[in-house]
Amino acid sequence: MRVPVLCALALFGSLVASCDNRTLVEQATEERILIIGNSNEPKGLDPHLVSGVLESNLLRALFEGLAVDHPSKDGLSEKGEGGAVDWEANEEFTVWTFKLNPLGKWSDGMPVTAHDYVFSYRRMLDPAFPAKYAEMLYYIKGAEEYNKGKNPDPESLGARAIDDFTLEITLRGPIPFLPEITKHYTWYPVPRHVILKHGEMNEPFTEWTRPGNLVSNGPFQLKSWRVTHSIEVERNPHYWDAANVKLNGIRFMPISNYYTETRMFLDGLLHITYSVPSEMIPYAKEKLPTLLRQEPYVGTRFIRCNTRVKPFDDPRVTHALAAAIDRKTFIENILQGGQVPAYGITPPFRGYETPEVVGFDPEKARRLLAEAGYPDGDGFPEVKFLTTDRDGARRNAETFQAMLQENLGINLRIEQREWTTYLQDQYDGNYELCDGGWIGDFLDPTTFLDMWTEGNGNNNTGWASKEFEAALRRAENTADPDMRFEILVEAENILLRDLPVIPIYWYTTNYLIRPEVQGWDPLLLNNHPYKYLDLIPPRSKR
Repeated sequence: MRVPVLCALALFGSLVASCDNRTLVEQATEERILIIGNSNEPKGLDPHLVSGVLESNLLRALFEGLAVDHPSKDGLSEKGEGGAVDWEANEEFTVWTFKLNPLGKWSDGMPVTAHDYVFSYRRMLDPAFPAKYAEMLYYIKGAEEYNKGKNPDPESLGARAIDDFTLEITLRGPIPFLPEITKHYTWYPVPRHVILKHGEMNEPFTEWTRPGNLVSNGPFQLKSWRVTHSIEVERNPHYWDAANVKLNGIRFMPISNYYTETRMFLDGLLHITYSVPSEMIPYAKEKLPTLLRQEPYVGTRFIRCNTRVKPFDDPRVTHALAAAIDRKTFIENILQGGQVPAYGITPPFRGYETPEVVGFDPEKARRLLAEAGYPDGDGFPEVKFLTTDRDGARRNAETFQAMLQENLGINLRIEQREWTTYLQDQYDGNYELCDGGWIGDFLDPTTFLDMWTEGNGNNNTGWASKEFEAALRRAENTADPDMRFEILVEAENILLRDLPVIPIYWYTTNYLIRPEVQGWDPLLLNNHPYKYLDLIPPRSKR
């Protein structure tokens, strides 16, 4: 991505040439404008049409759900910090009542009401609306049936406005942690009055998200969107808690090359990087120990297998591929970021014991491939491996390429695509193996398991299992937490038995952050609530 880099460097050069010798970051700190790397150009700013982490980073600044993330404690939902001032559930945790903040307003001054939430859920689930993440709302009673066209009546959804500031949500099964789920952007309200001004409820890609049109209910509002350059947000004067928002704005930079991003950070052009290139982690550990952060991150890197294409419909083949990959060597020699070899899909956390199914075993890999009819790789077709054009993607792919060639005699043909094309090829099934990953949406195993259900917009493997889905539904209707986890382990074992997706490693996050940034504490989901952040010049610290 050349344009933002050239613009940034040109800007930096002009600053140096001027009489003001401060770096861009020093000026921005004085103005309380946070400058942060955000990896790539977002696909959009409509919470109902996107499905990525980089979009989530933007939406958390613009919108606010019923509950919001705590700035320093994982999995804590404090009443009164988000769109709802209070909530309660019935004894079965199947009916939840949320009392909305009566001070909540959209950035145009209009009140945020329970009717906006009901409108938003109906829009997201409308069968004619192309929401790729509609499954996030399937916890609502009647949502799946409505979304799949089995029941055309939107009134059948278990979401209703009792009055302007009271929202009732009826679920299809008990969920004791529903407020945690509502922190996800798919549960955010969208402005009914603005969306209908620019089109029909179920009409996608209208102009409502353009600068000047977009209306939001979060601590910030959209200021500008310069494609491939930056997206800038500014304080929302109508935000209910505006008096406690410390930053005046945030500038999100879509820098896809992490080497360039790191150089920009060192040149005083960024407060926080999105990542650090693997090769630069040892250097950062030695030279920048106070600026480098290496933290746990609830996510899994994996390889999707297109089970609609032979021979990847054969679990013996996918298990052979999984056993041929030396995860430990890959992490230590290539990634160098403290990642952990994954032996299942769900990272172990909060008492969930991930099934230990996959691991490096070349002898087992060769035996399984021979059983599938390809001894020593004879007769196995050349495999198209889809990955992105991001920094390091080819190096990672070439590592897999070498391992599969050495241990199985299989040839990979690496196909790199820019981010949007990569996603589209994945959605269209235009691949045989595909590099991928998933970051948890909330702290529960289902965020890593539900996505592999039939028709899910994030599955894209062609694999489906009624047995697997039946186990997920049993877990959903089980209130006892220990028994629920046991059933989810059973479901994951079914997924790992067929192995349409090969786990590689569990994530960590490695990034650089300047000491001026205050309130940015380690979080497992890395969902930092911007309303609590501040920028303090070093000389101002006591």
